[in-house]
Amino acid sequence: MTRSTIELPVTADDYRIARYAAAAIALTVAEAALPSPLPGIKPGLANIIVLVVLARHGWTDAAWVSLLRVVAGSLVIGQFLAPGFFLALTGALGSLAVLGLARHLPPRFFGPVSASVLAAFAHIGGQLVLARLWLVPHDGVIYLLPLFATAALVFGTINGLVAARLLAVPGAAPFLLKAG
Repeated sequence: MTRSTIELPVTADDYRIARYAAAAIALTVAEAALPSPLPGIKPGLANIIVLVVLARHGWTDAAWVSLLRVVAGSLVIGQFLAPGFFLALTGALGSLAVLGLARHLPPRFFGPVSASVLAAFAHIGGQLVLARLWLVPHDGVIYLLPLFATAALVFGTINGLVAARLLAVPGAAPFLLKAG
């Protein structure tokens, strides 16, 4: 009996996505070590990478980076298939959906900061809906909305400003741009 090997060609795009995903995963792992005043409130630093990828390479690449970050990040920090994984996945899918819609808005009025804020609201909105439907089936979850919305506004704005700065400076974040 002979064994056959399947070889998948690896493209320059694959290497680029892997570099971006590795940076996003590193930020996810670093963020997991940060203390949080309330579970679920984190700065979302990896979303800066997703915003940069969205602006430079499009929604499909941003979706790959975001989803790879959620899966690999959860594996690294030991949360794969735990409730935190599903909350992160729901938030990522919600923010990707909003970013997919937001890219069709006029760029003159909607840039990285507004995209980041919209994505942050979608992220926390998706997480709160999942938490309400699955983890805490009680309407009391709604009382957390102002706190989480404030965090989404603050961190979404900061992350958007950082992403805008990275996008505006030629050669910024060169470790993300090197060819395979």
